[in-house]
Parts: sequence; C-alpha cells; structure tokens
Amino acid sequence: MLPQILPKDKLADFARFLMGEYRLAAPVAKGHQFAFEFIETPEDVGRIRMDYDITILPPKKFLHPMYEELLRFGGRDPATGEAPIQAEPTVILGAHPYDLHAIATTDAAMRAEPADPYYATKRDATLLIGINIRGYVNDEQFMADMRTTEPPEGGWDLFMTDLGDRYYVEVGSDAGSKLHQAAGMFTQAAGDDHKAKQAFDNEKASNLPKRLPYDTRYLPELMSESYDSLLWDAVARRCFSCGTCTNVCPTCYCFDVQDKLNLDAASGVRRRQWDSCQLHTFAEVAGGENFREHRSSRLRHRMFRKGKFIYEQTGKPGCVGCGRCSVHCVADISILEAYQQIADEAAVSAMEIAAAREESQ
Repeated sequence: MLPQILPKDKLADFARFLMGEYRLAAPVAKGHQFAFEFIETPEDVGRIRMDYDITILPPKKFLHPMYEELLRFGGRDPATGEAPIQAEPTVILGAHPYDLHAIATTDAAMRAEPADPYYATKRDATLLIGINIRGYVNDEQFMADMRTTEPPEGGWDLFMTDLGDRYYVEVGSDAGSKLHQAAGMFTQAAGDDHKAKQAFDNEKASNLPKRLPYDTRYLPELMSESYDSLLWDAVARRCFSCGTCTNVCPTCYCFDVQDKLNLDAASGVRRRQWDSCQLHTFAEVAGGENFREHRSSRLRHRMFRKGKFIYEQTGKPGCVGCGRCSVHCVADISILEAYQQIADEAAVSAMEIAAAREESQ
C-alpha cells in the first residue's frame, strides 16, 4: 500500500483509537530519560513522547518479560499442572528502527523450531508501529555500521517519519493496512510529502556516519581471529560482571527457569526470568564446574554473541548498534571500542605475518 499521512495534531486521537482496541505501549519521559510504558488512561496519552532519544530498556520487555510464569502446579500429580499460554492484543508505538531489527533477531531465535510458545503467542498478538530517527544521540551508537538505521524488510506494521506538522506513514503489513483504515485519520501521501520524506532521508544519512574501520560483514571473521587476544583480559579487569549490559540489550534473550514452592512443598509456580552470561553462575553446572569462571571469558562470550554467534545462528544482527550497553556500563566498557580494537589487532597481526614472510625470503 502507498504511504499515508497522519496530521501530527491527530496523533493523540490515533493513540486513543489504539487504546480502544489494544493495550498500548509507548515511550514516555522518566526524569531526563525515556522508557516504554503502557498507556492506560486518556490522560496518559499526553505523556507519549515520539521525539525521544533512546529508551532505557528496549521494547522487547513486552514480548519477553523480565519475569514470566510458565506453569502453576497444585500438587505432586503432574495432571494438576496448568500452563496457560495467552496474550492480550497489544500495539507497541514508537519503536526506533534498530529496536525493530532487534525484535526481528529475537523472532528468529525464539521462533526457531521448537518455537517458544510463550514468546510466539505474545508476538502474534502484537503490532509494531515504528518511528524514524534523525541521527545518533550519543557517541556509542553505530547503527549505520550494523545496517539498522532503516526498518527491517518485514515484521513491522506501520513506520512513521516526522515531517514537522505531519507524519509520513509507511505500511509494512496487511494488519497495518487494516489498522490505519480502521482509524479513519489517514490520507494518501502526495508529491510534496514524498519530497519532504526524501529530504529527511538525505539529512538523516549525513547524521549517521559509519564509526567502524571495516565493513561489519567481516565482523564474525575478525571475532574468530581475536579469540585468544589479550584484549579480553585487559577489558575484563574493569568489568564488574554485574549484567547491566545484557539487561538493557535489545537482542539478549537468555533466561533462567526456577520453581517457587509454597509452604506445602508440593504446590507452586514455575517461572523464568532474564539471565545474564556475565554472571558468575551462568555457566555453572552440576558438581560446581564452571565453563566460564573468569570474567574475561564471560566478557568475550558476550562480545562474540553480539558480533558472531547470533548472526551465524539467525542470520540477523546480534548487535544493532544502539549503544545501550556502553552508555549504562558502570565500568565504561564500550562495545564499539572493542570492535574497533579487534580490527586494529588484526591489521597489526597481518603486518607482522607479512614482515615475517619477507624476512624468510
């Protein structure tokens, strides 16, 4: 379907329309930062900030919650177990392109066979409405390198670009088409709207320079070459293994499962919660063996997950370049800096090898 136009003064009406049909999650101000929250009352509509810079946590928290009940059991008989898998129809309004890519990555991981039914049910019940970005908002972002400055090829429903007094709205799915038609507030974009969108895109491109000294298609290979690098030990000396980086990451989806028993020691609930590969206990197994006992091996594992493993597993970016992990790291560890350093090390190694060959000849 051709792009549509939503007057900016109709955004509140559109949000109220969405609230009448779905649970609505949108970005709101939290002090000097921003967070996605459910918009629950008509008064809350005024809190929506489509001009936000970046949210503390990504919108994945609505699809893969921090805490989630998997099973409720009432006794020792397995037949008493109940595992309700359900989800309310939801719209996530205002997701940036890199977060849309992150959701696509999580989709590829969580819906691979055997699919996670809890995630899949919520994802099937959720519509995604994205909002465009104008450029980087901090020095730790590198979305241009990760090719996440535009929405992914699929998986979203509407995508909005702020043209000043109106939104230029691209339609990404049949559900998105039905949604804007039902709202009755949109008109088809005209020639001036397309020109304004092109001008926005041209300005945006100039505000998103690449920050890595190589094409990221080589990142998995560079990561492989850096496996035994002393870089990981050096960076790990600053790391507290607190797990903040994985909590704010939009593509981290690891979780732990625990049974919580009631006082009768027979009934209770089984729930999962976010886990972090940076925690000392993450790779600990029966007998006390720990396959990543040292901080350097845990930090290296996370960097490899972001730059190599997830991409090889899903074909989607494991890191979308949002910079959240670096901004919130209490030790000021930068994933962008690490990716720059491994390239420098690879170049030095190549020069040393070439020099050694010349000497041998």
